[in-house]
Amino acid sequence: MSIIRLSLILILVNCLAMTVAHADAFVVSEIKIEGLQRIPDGTLLNYMPIVVGDPIDDNQITYAISELYKTGFFADIQLFRDGDILLVRVKERPSIADVEFTGNSDIDDDALKDALVNIGVTRGQIYNRSLLEKLTLELENVYFSQGKYGVKINTEVTDLDQNRVDIDITISEGQVALIKHINIVGNEAYDDETLLDELESGVPSAWALFSSADEYSKPKLNGDLEKIRSYYLDRGYIRFTIESTQVSITPDKQDIYITVNVSEGDRYKISSSKLTGDLVVNRQTMESQIFTRQGMYFSRSLMTSSKKRLEDQMGRIGYAFSEVKVTPDIDDERKEVSLTYFAIPGEKVYVRRIDIYGNDSTQDQVFRREMRLMEGSILASDLLERSKTRIQRLPYVETVSVDTAPVPGSSNQVDLKVKVEEKLAGSFNIGAGFSQTQGLIFNVGLTQENLFGTGKRLALNVNTDRANTIYSGAYTNPYYTIDGISRTVSVSFRDRDATEELINNFQTNSGDLNISYGIPLSEFNTLSLGYGFSYIKIIPSTINPSVDVTLFLAENDGRTRFNSFTLNTSFSHDTRNRTVFANAGSQQTVGINMTVPGSDLEYYKINYVTNTYIGVTSATTLLLRSNLAYGDGYGKTRALPFFERYFAGGIRTVRGFESNSLGPRDPVSGFAVGGNLRVTGGADYIFPIPFVEKPPSSLRLSLFLDIGNVYLNNFHTFDAEPGDNGFQVDQLRSSYGASLVWISPIGPLRFSYAETINDVPGDDLRAFQFSIGSFF
Repeated sequence: MSIIRLSLILILVNCLAMTVAHADAFVVSEIKIEGLQRIPDGTLLNYMPIVVGDPIDDNQITYAISELYKTGFFADIQLFRDGDILLVRVKERPSIADVEFTGNSDIDDDALKDALVNIGVTRGQIYNRSLLEKLTLELENVYFSQGKYGVKINTEVTDLDQNRVDIDITISEGQVALIKHINIVGNEAYDDETLLDELESGVPSAWALFSSADEYSKPKLNGDLEKIRSYYLDRGYIRFTIESTQVSITPDKQDIYITVNVSEGDRYKISSSKLTGDLVVNRQTMESQIFTRQGMYFSRSLMTSSKKRLEDQMGRIGYAFSEVKVTPDIDDERKEVSLTYFAIPGEKVYVRRIDIYGNDSTQDQVFRREMRLMEGSILASDLLERSKTRIQRLPYVETVSVDTAPVPGSSNQVDLKVKVEEKLAGSFNIGAGFSQTQGLIFNVGLTQENLFGTGKRLALNVNTDRANTIYSGAYTNPYYTIDGISRTVSVSFRDRDATEELINNFQTNSGDLNISYGIPLSEFNTLSLGYGFSYIKIIPSTINPSVDVTLFLAENDGRTRFNSFTLNTSFSHDTRNRTVFANAGSQQTVGINMTVPGSDLEYYKINYVTNTYIGVTSATTLLLRSNLAYGDGYGKTRALPFFERYFAGGIRTVRGFESNSLGPRDPVSGFAVGGNLRVTGGADYIFPIPFVEKPPSSLRLSLFLDIGNVYLNNFHTFDAEPGDNGFQVDQLRSSYGASLVWISPIGPLRFSYAETINDVPGDDLRAFQFSIGSFF
């Protein structure tokens, strides 16, 4: 066999040497190149082991051809002698013009092309037939990692002009292999059921028709193995290890069986948690950030959280790149672990410059005034995060990222790179719609949240439905003063037919002019102060007039026109991360609106609103909400005027009940008359649209529970016993269901389906409710 190999090598060497016309040695006076199309002459000469002036013979020729073939650039190489001139004639390999995929749906083109870059299959690279096998193997590995072991890949190469080729890849993805069983071996402290409940992978319950838990993928399995490891490490098993994992697939490549072998080890307690190092923050404050305490079972998550809290504590005073090293000292004999947190603050870091990118429509100063860091200030980590949140809350910002870039040549300075992605801030709408409560709707509106790129807001709207015709305008300057005091001027005119809203039988013409100021008291607290003027003209019905309207006019000597000067104030505590579709933080607002003493009508209204957002998972949120409102008359006005009362029922208060139908009713018409006390609340479990890889940010789905009602002094709700006036707990109505909200170009659209919980005969029910182009 060795003789045969030696013979083949000699034949190859001779063939290479024969590419030169004559084997006599000579000194190269010049090198000429033929056949290059894309590759520069200099590139070939760099790889060529022969230069002008070299004496060459058969050995140098053979070596030169071998070196040029190694580059992979050439399909054919020939060397000739023309006197003392060395002629190099080559044929380049074709380049890849494009790589096209067909048949792939689960993995997009970009992800597949990224995988091929690793093996040199990308546009502009040299094509080599040997790459096709690597290409197929690489793509198969990508699909195998997603559990698609039945994938089939076919490649076709098409020759193009200019020595180029197209590679067309046809993929038959097949079905995902399904997990039939996961077996955990070696666990004694916790049974299989407890551990399997922690995993994302598994065999779903029979009722979970749309579950993807049984779809195997390698990344998901790796994540599940880490969850098992974390489960033990957070419960004291510091020596826990996963010894091996076996994944078996049936011959038809449809079913997966997984076996995980674990070694639990013993359970360890914390003997001590010590803090050492350079303490730039006082020890008591730093030690309060440590969650791991003596006598507790060891927990990796608490240790990691303590480490981060210590680093954040130093970061708040400018040590942005501080580090805390945690050293566990394990005593296997006593089954204890001693933790030492070593603080390394490093240098205090300062902001040299703040650069803002992506603001094509908005002036720089609009974003800079939201920053809680300035050029020259220390880089405080909490202020950096708050700056990001404040920019994200702006209604014309889609996303924002803030990166810190070290300044070259300086160890304690950084530049802040603020990159914003803007969204449309203005709209001009002409639309029509239909609402169950308001009938046919027509609206014309101009809204600009970012007027001329200044961050100011202008809104002009005309809205009509069967019950209302409203003309309104508002102008807000969020930075009326340099200190961040805002000012809003608003005006509105409204013609209202309450009968069409299924409430009291009357009509009104009214107008309002208001000026209000928002005064920031702190980062999260705002005080609002305002004043205004309002007028209203009451037009009582001549057919079956409401008792409320008749009594009100009688008490006011038959007057139907009333002018009032108004004052309003509110206090708000707002930590939400967004103003629209928040998923973290809370908002609490208490407000008072009243007419000035001496006005034609003297009354006041108090309201308290809370919204608390609690993250349940990374993609879902629990919203807890409440809304309490109370109003009454004072001075010469005996009670809250009937046209200022509160109503409940419908898509914005208690879904499942007809809009404005809850509470006391007129004894003659049977219409709801509203109340001077409204109590509503509930909870929403908010989740993304299922089966969509990247749900749109303008849509929100939720499951909800609503509760509430309205009450009137000296008047009972329609089904209460006479004398049971005012607030009665047993009169609260409740419902549950599902809701969808879409922030559309014509305004928020809401759809809900609800089932009532404690309705009584006589309640007006409406399971499916929607409002399109309505007022929110």
